[in-house]
Amino acid sequence: MAPSAAQRIVIENCAIATVDAGDTEYASGHLVLAGNRIESVGAGQAPDGLENVVRRIDGRGHLATPGLVNAHHHFYQWITRGLATDHNLFNWLVALYPTWARIDEQMTYAAAQGSLATMARGGVTTAMDHHYVFPHGTGDLSGSIIRAAAEMGVRFTLARGSMDRSVKDGGLPPDFAVETLEGALAATEETVRMHHDASFDAMTQVAVAPCSPFSVSTELLKQGAELARRLGVRLHTHGSETVEEEKFCHELFGMGPTDYFESTGWLGEDVWMAHCVHMNDSDIAAFARTKTGVAHCPSSNARLAAGIARVPDMLASGVPVGLGVDGTASNESGELHTELRNALLINRLGAHREAALNARQALRLGTYGGAQVLGRADQIGSLEPGKLADVVLWKMDTLAHASIADPVTALVFGAAAPVTASFVNGEQIVADGRLTTVDEDAIARSTREEAQRLARISAQA
Repeated sequence: MAPSAAQRIVIENCAIATVDAGDTEYASGHLVLAGNRIESVGAGQAPDGLENVVRRIDGRGHLATPGLVNAHHHFYQWITRGLATDHNLFNWLVALYPTWARIDEQMTYAAAQGSLATMARGGVTTAMDHHYVFPHGTGDLSGSIIRAAAEMGVRFTLARGSMDRSVKDGGLPPDFAVETLEGALAATEETVRMHHDASFDAMTQVAVAPCSPFSVSTELLKQGAELARRLGVRLHTHGSETVEEEKFCHELFGMGPTDYFESTGWLGEDVWMAHCVHMNDSDIAAFARTKTGVAHCPSSNARLAAGIARVPDMLASGVPVGLGVDGTASNESGELHTELRNALLINRLGAHREAALNARQALRLGTYGGAQVLGRADQIGSLEPGKLADVVLWKMDTLAHASIADPVTALVFGAAAPVTASFVNGEQIVADGRLTTVDEDAIARSTREEAQRLARISAQA
């Protein structure tokens, strides 16, 4: 817990959705942040006699929730948005890999800033980036992404990705876009050793993240899993995203994606996978049995016509599920709070129809569920004493939401709600919808310039 001498921020008179185990909610309650921890949360006014109160916030007309947790993203794609808009996944990848393979450190830094800024303004307090494109001689790409997150003040997991299966090996990436097996493993280990923080209140963590079955050799998957477990970090990859991927796995490995992943050591409570759209009952049972997590990316799945993931069945079976933006070349808005609504609506088009998900389940996916799959559910994802002070205040009394009586329903079913305040580790990073730590206008200019520079380089190539 925070020391008694810690500076305190008191938030009062707001509705609160704690997203704790009992889904405790308060129509009008308080939060006390002491240093970087939540000290108390409850109904009514804050306790009397609190010392070292440096700020009081009147939360009237607001809903307080845990900060949103993004469980899957590709930041570099911010500078290739709006391309290949009518493609399925495999055709989209083939169209864009030659451009992506020409990124450099300056581009990845600007793209990370754009991705992070958009998410943070929309209530994300913990983000992750699955970065797997490492062209030779283009600088410290991992370091540039971590630097952007640190400057913005967002809690961050870098999933250090890799690819070693190119076109000549039967994969999709061009030959010049991949690393060697040895090079990928060595660079991943170096990134973990340099940047991973295992402490309770860590702002930066690293996961081992070979890209996908169709861009990674079996040996890289196997040795990547061994490396992650030797270093004590989590594992992340793409899985069961499309019917084409399932066909690819059967043709190349003689089994479906889930069985293939299990054969390479890639099921377990330290693993989470993006998408998992095409899962049969046996696949879901395997994920539930091993507590393998899923990052559900509803907008990207729709954009690439991948299909509807069986999220209600996963949840009913005990599979940990969070939400992901996915790369902004397949989700041009780049905002996680819109995924709350899209997860609910798209899943209602599936077999369970109106019973698929409700508003509170959607909010849980975007908060506690994301914390689960990142391995941080004891630290973030719900508003409880002792947890880290990652809190968002949503303004719910504007024209867009004021006539909806239930604030959680308003947040999930309604338009994107303005963020009045967002705190990460007890530090405010958003005030009245604007970032406090960086210059949004400068980021907009730099991302535009880097997108144009990448387009010129790709055209010349």
